[in-house]
Amino acid sequence: MARPAKNRKSNFIVQGGLLGIAGIITRIIGMIYRIPVTNIIGDKGNGYYASAYYIYNIMLLISSYSLPLAISKVVSARLSKRQYRNANRVFRGGLLFAAITGGLAGLIVLFGAEALANVLSEPLSAIALRIFAPTLLIVAVMGVFRGYFQGMGNMVPTAVSQIIEQIINAVISIIAAKSLFDYGKKTAALLRNEDLSYAYGAAGSTLGTSVGAFAALLFLVALYFMVAGRLRKKYSGDDTRYVESYGAVMQMILLTVFPVILSTAIYNINDILDNFFFNRLMEMKGFGAEKTAIWGVYTGKSKLLLNVPIALANSISASAVPALSSCIASDNIKGARKRVSAAMRFTMIISFPCAMGLFVLADPIINLLFSGETALAAALIRAGAVTVMTYSVSTLSNGMLQGIGRMNLPVKNAAISLVLHLAALIALMYYTNLGIYAVVISTVVFSLSMCLLNSLSLRHSLSYRQEKVRTFVLPALSALVMGVVIFVLWKLLSLFTGYLIQTVIPIVVGGVIYFICILKFGAVREDELYDIPMGGKIVRLAKSFGLL
Repeated sequence: MARPAKNRKSNFIVQGGLLGIAGIITRIIGMIYRIPVTNIIGDKGNGYYASAYYIYNIMLLISSYSLPLAISKVVSARLSKRQYRNANRVFRGGLLFAAITGGLAGLIVLFGAEALANVLSEPLSAIALRIFAPTLLIVAVMGVFRGYFQGMGNMVPTAVSQIIEQIINAVISIIAAKSLFDYGKKTAALLRNEDLSYAYGAAGSTLGTSVGAFAALLFLVALYFMVAGRLRKKYSGDDTRYVESYGAVMQMILLTVFPVILSTAIYNINDILDNFFFNRLMEMKGFGAEKTAIWGVYTGKSKLLLNVPIALANSISASAVPALSSCIASDNIKGARKRVSAAMRFTMIISFPCAMGLFVLADPIINLLFSGETALAAALIRAGAVTVMTYSVSTLSNGMLQGIGRMNLPVKNAAISLVLHLAALIALMYYTNLGIYAVVISTVVFSLSMCLLNSLSLRHSLSYRQEKVRTFVLPALSALVMGVVIFVLWKLLSLFTGYLIQTVIPIVVGGVIYFICILKFGAVREDELYDIPMGGKIVRLAKSFGLL
């Protein structure tokens, strides 16, 4: 069957797929390098790292995290009208905006590290937090370059830079974690405070973030200058009468970024609030000594693995925003609906098997990858596996709403979800002995609320209804069949093999089973396979086995 012409005209799923693959690769690299780092700095070191990272992440959200999305949206809207000069103005104005916001955020973190760390009742995390400070400026500038390329419909620079960033990050983090952990041991012996070794080890693991981001920025700058000549030719052929001033561009970026910042900040602030309330309530109940290590297990092991498949939703969202912005700018509501539907289906087809695989194989995966406390980590993965799907839907729908210009809706939905999240967390922590499980349950509440509210907002904004059977029911049924097969296979293998075989063989077999099921059940049609990376090869492979 030939690929329909209409599918050749739209490549945002392919672009999103490429970005999704890069996102998965970077998450896998991140997971892999955190294994030796965790084994070096321990669960307590992971606890200090998590506290520092949450503060850094909030500052990043406020200063620049939304810049790629905002720049890509504004640039895409200008390019859809062939306003090349104005698109370039947006890029240059974005660089100035990034220098101001990223620079200020870096200075606040550098000089206010102790005060910020004390808020989370983890004063020793200030050592790691200071190392994060210059990263805020680097990431801000890098976000503008990524957003500019994404606005042109090219996700490859972002994808490649993400991989470069993570590889450098991994290498430097492992080396620095070992070096500073050893240094911390000597300091701890002198000052008679053994926690210093974990705090310095956590600081070492943050150094890779700065160096990796700087390497990725250099790559993007070099790439920009390589294509600068071709871009200048487009600018020279631009006959747009009105060229926007930098003041107008800065104002436009601010107006675009501000609601995205609110939405994303509320969407992500639950991590730092979780850490705050968990630490305070654990201390109140007399478990202050254990809280840092328990939090390290949660963030450094279980949550680390659960976040890997969610990277795909982030990538599809980043790819879909420029395409949706172009549709809205040209009043192509029908095209916007098609893009929303395709992105949601593609995300769900990936999310369901990932969630099922993590739920069933939590024990062998955790025991294969980590030393120390593994039983708790595996239990937390099983408890939170559903968030792979709910966070994927909520993250994707966030980007969709922003792409169609409904910036206020994700903010409102996130605020409502945050209230529900905090109410569940405080009630469960205060009135029960669930401990860290209370954090997992409240996270499920938040992500489920965001998922439902954003879906309702999309339906209302685009008069749109997501197709349910092939988007949700058939992928869920396929994942269930896969789950039963890999559970039985894992139990059989656990009788006479180690964790490596118990993990790898069920994953491979499960992937094959799921692929067969989604084709046989009709969750994916042949023409739709062409819209994913290497779709043609997948079609030929499926036909050779009689699956199509």
